[in-house]
Amino acid sequence: MRIIIPMAGIGSRLKPHTLTVPKPLTLIAGKSIVQRLVEEIVTVVGQKVTDIGFVIGPASKGFPSDTKQQLIKIAEELGAHGSVFVQEEALGTAHAIYQAHSLLQGPCVVAFADTLFKADFTLNDKNDGVIWVKKVENPKDFGVVKLQNGIITDFVEKPEIFVSDLAIIGIYYFKEAEKLRFEIDNLIENDIKGKGGEYQLTDALENLKQKGAQFVPGTVTDWMDNGNKEVTVETNQKVLEYTYKDGENLVSDSVILENSKIIPPCYVGKGVLLKNSTVGPHVSLGDNSKISNSTIKNSLIQKNVKINNATLNKAMIGNNVKFDGDFTSVSLGDFTELI
Repeated sequence: MRIIIPMAGIGSRLKPHTLTVPKPLTLIAGKSIVQRLVEEIVTVVGQKVTDIGFVIGPASKGFPSDTKQQLIKIAEELGAHGSVFVQEEALGTAHAIYQAHSLLQGPCVVAFADTLFKADFTLNDKNDGVIWVKKVENPKDFGVVKLQNGIITDFVEKPEIFVSDLAIIGIYYFKEAEKLRFEIDNLIENDIKGKGGEYQLTDALENLKQKGAQFVPGTVTDWMDNGNKEVTVETNQKVLEYTYKDGENLVSDSVILENSKIIPPCYVGKGVLLKNSTVGPHVSLGDNSKISNSTIKNSLIQKNVKINNATLNKAMIGNNVKFDGDFTSVSLGDFTELI
């Protein structure tokens, strides 16, 4: 089993947080979004994962110089060989997968690092593949599928007119990925562009279907978005709930409490000092942060942050921020000072 993770987009809707850290590397409860995504896939596929390929953007798009090392470490910790490919120009979903051309063989999962999920990953080799979907209120913002007798009959990219409310969430399983590779090669080599003037994965899937491939929908129990500040904070809450229920220890032993308390579920990193403060529920607080005279709940806070005299709710705060003031639902990017 191989896994390909396209993650070249930096996440423009999540600015200012993605001005310095691409969205897939944003920490949720102490782990990056992409790490949580890959760990979940490896846990549920039920097969040995031998290779994990990550498709990132160039350094000019905001990807730090150590991104490759971070990603390879994630793969190795899961017992797989890690590879990193660079998509120099964003030319569509099929073009992103094309960068990991060498991994498109045998059974393969492709998962875009835009969202986290809880899903039934029962893989049935009677079908050519599984496309995970979820009902949405506004399908024109997504690629969608149409069904007949439990089989996917059509793939439609961002329909202007309603055809289905089953949105493709960005996770796919292919029993024979070399067939997908052939169709993507055909799109790019013959410059066949789809919606938005880009090479679209839905076009490759439609071509596979026309040749007799059968795809079935996968069941999603939870689809957690990270598109903007509000939904990312909500995703943080959900991840904290899941990990807390699984019995995972989310509070570092090195946390110092001075007349303070932590209301679970919370993630509190190494070297954190809480003084005259209440943190939680649903707070992620990164390593080496200092909080004093504050009350914080329902918030996502990165590393090396100093917060004083604050009451925060539904806040998202980046790395190395200094904050002192009477504000609540703030969104502060890295190295911001509001004092």
